[in-house]
Amino acid sequence: MSSSDRRTFLMLAAALPLAACGFAPAYGPGGQASGLLDRVTVDAPENKDGFDLVERLEERLGRPAAAAFRLSYRVEVEVEGQAIAQDSRINRYQVIGKVAYTLHHAGTGEALSSGKVSSFTAYSAFGTSVAAAASESDARTRLMRILADKIVTQLIATSAEWNRP
Repeated sequence: MSSSDRRTFLMLAAALPLAACGFAPAYGPGGQASGLLDRVTVDAPENKDGFDLVERLEERLGRPAAAAFRLSYRVEVEVEGQAIAQDSRINRYQVIGKVAYTLHHAGTGEALSSGKVSSFTAYSAFGTSVAAAASESDARTRLMRILADKIVTQLIATSAEWNRP
């Protein structure tokens, strides 16, 4: 048996337990998440953090013409100093973010799913004030993308409970 034959055999053997447990791709035909794609409208952002969050959510879920669901959210961001130099200047910051979200039925307004996600990023404040501001902006954008991905993951995980045809 050649190494490629063995590799193929092992891949098929590894896939059998997944098939036996009812595994199906989330975005595949009839998958749990297929009912979310192009069906969720996200509330309009109120600031840059909200804009970055909504942008990533729309990348993942699409922008519907006629939505079946509406996603509302509340973003909280806190910046904490992490590294203090001998002259008492802070040169590294941690950006901590939390988002509370609720998915509503677009027609009735009924809350179908809700949750909270959190994460953090960090940035360096060395250099000029312009460089530090750019670093902070980048860290906040990365944080909103991480939080949006976590929201989508939770919606996919819970969609079988509320997203029935």
